[in-house]
Amino acid sequence: MEFRLLGPFEARRDGRLLPLGGRRQERCLLAVLLLEADRVATVSRLIGVLWGDTPPASARGTVHTYIGRLRAALAPHGIALETVRDGYRVKPGPYTVDARDFTALVRRAARAAESARRIRLYDEALALWRGPLLLDAADDALRDRLGAHLADLRLTALEERAAEHLFLGLHERVVSDLTGPASEHPGRERLVAAVMTALHRGGRQTDALELYRSTRRALVRGLGVEPGGVLTTLHDRILRGDPRLDGPSAPLHAVRVGGEWLPWTTSGHPALEFCNTFAGWGGPRLPGSEWLTRYGTLAVWCGHHGVVDERTVGGLLRQAAERPAEAGRALDRARGFRARLYTCLTRPDDVPAFRDVAAVVDEAAAHSRFVRGADGLGHWQVGPAAGLSLPLFAVARSAAGLLADPRRLLVRACPGEGCGWLFSDESGRRRWCSLRTCGGSGTPAH
Repeated sequence: MEFRLLGPFEARRDGRLLPLGGRRQERCLLAVLLLEADRVATVSRLIGVLWGDTPPASARGTVHTYIGRLRAALAPHGIALETVRDGYRVKPGPYTVDARDFTALVRRAARAAESARRIRLYDEALALWRGPLLLDAADDALRDRLGAHLADLRLTALEERAAEHLFLGLHERVVSDLTGPASEHPGRERLVAAVMTALHRGGRQTDALELYRSTRRALVRGLGVEPGGVLTTLHDRILRGDPRLDGPSAPLHAVRVGGEWLPWTTSGHPALEFCNTFAGWGGPRLPGSEWLTRYGTLAVWCGHHGVVDERTVGGLLRQAAERPAEAGRALDRARGFRARLYTCLTRPDDVPAFRDVAAVVDEAAAHSRFVRGADGLGHWQVGPAAGLSLPLFAVARSAAGLLADPRRLLVRACPGEGCGWLFSDESGRRRWCSLRTCGGSGTPAH
């Protein structure tokens, strides 16, 4: 049996539409149970979802009535509703739920190692999307309470698939798939930027610039804000005719790890590597120099540099796919921490920067425990309760170790033009980072 919740509610068996949940709220209640089939939905939870903060006095009795009707309707199809203490659960059985399949496919796509496979999985997931959750049964407020994360997850899947299409040179697909969503969601900068880039690569610079202008108008009128750095930088690059926008290419000084582009290793110390980019920090920021653009990249980077184990990386990727908005906030914090850490290492007299870094280190300490590693040595380990902030806290612990170590005084910033990468000059003779192309004489970072 198939339950379709993405778009109008449908229950189908052998392709035949079944008349389940005659009342709108009955369908919504069944949707809650199906979305949370792996755990018990308490009566209080069901009341809160269906009626929000102002339930009627009869709400509890109404829920029991709806459950009775649904039990009778589902029983002939081998699907049972269990009573578990003060709640209900749909027992595992011969049924599928499109919203759960959608979430699982997006998770698998985020973990896939190859671009072609990621695209296939995103295609499968997005093909299940017939419209917003319970389009014919829930209003916007109820839909937000039931599954606002699903709408965010769809946009994230569109953005990630577009990135893969651009990487493979399939800019026509991006224009055909995302022109509508980009107009509907001007606040999703990655979405708009992908379409602008694709239009530019297709020789439609005028259309790309018009999309920027229409997006800016929508943001200013609707939210009172200007476009962010991603869009304004892209707009400037299109105006300048930056040739690096004309086609996909590997980032400068990068390696491919777990399906992600990461910067070259220049120092060997995670806290220093975290501060580096594809093309350095010195001078004006070069287009394409940023590597920390996706939460998945952050998680893979942490595994690559050994600040978290590979099993934890897999868990973080799954969590990020389920909670894209939270992952975005964690990524923003990581970027901010990196900038303050770089300041700490290059300008040690900047007390505010040190305090900002120390505040994150304090948070990391509260989520850490001291464990015995496989090498027989003790290690600080950030616990899973840190959630999607775990990579940030793991890097913060590494940074704290460096800032408390005399080796911190040996950190240098490469003086090469446009570089500025950090490295440790433990020999006292090293003068530039490991690019070997910068030349010149190294200068202390402080």
